[in-house]
Amino acid sequence: MPKAITLWPAASAEDTFAIERSLLSQGYATVAGTDEAGRGPLAGPVVAACVILPLHCDYQQFQDSKKLSAKTRRDLAHRLVVLEAKIGVGIVSAAEIDRLNILQASLLAMRKAVETLPCLPDFLLVDGKFTLSMSVPQQALVKGDSRSASISAASIVAKVTRDAIMEEYHLEYPQYNFARHKGYPTTEHRRIIREIGPCPIHRLTFKPVLDCSEK
Repeated sequence: MPKAITLWPAASAEDTFAIERSLLSQGYATVAGTDEAGRGPLAGPVVAACVILPLHCDYQQFQDSKKLSAKTRRDLAHRLVVLEAKIGVGIVSAAEIDRLNILQASLLAMRKAVETLPCLPDFLLVDGKFTLSMSVPQQALVKGDSRSASISAASIVAKVTRDAIMEEYHLEYPQYNFARHKGYPTTEHRRIIREIGPCPIHRLTFKPVLDCSEK
């Protein structure tokens, strides 16, 4: 397992590009942020994104995806494309989550996201406690999605991408209503699993799914 590393002081809430700016001033030409979406659901993949923001953009618009509405997230994801931000996405399926465990699957998704960038960054900011098993210089940031605009942007892309995937799965498995709850353990979702059992995209090692399957 990647080891946790010491964090530097938190960036100001008014300047969520301070960490990136500091790294750029130290000679790192490109700084990327990576984050994932979908650790908690009972179904579907975990999706990660990695983003290198353009140096001259309104970085304050990119905030923790959990604090934004679905429409705002979609608008900001489109804005990143317009700004020509460098974006990579990594996806790890429910079957792989069952095989690896959710922590390792999340780290793998983030590594995949970094590797799908047009070019590797000079420095990587990783949301959470752990760095990734790759040679890129990096720093783990607890609550990074509220401390780093690059990580916030990655959280937005990851969430928008995963929501779109779950809406596609809704068309394949409409009885589970994935378009509404996106696989998260809502009361409705748990009830449906109890009534008809899991489908091929459920995470069979997650206790609520396992318990319902056994019953």
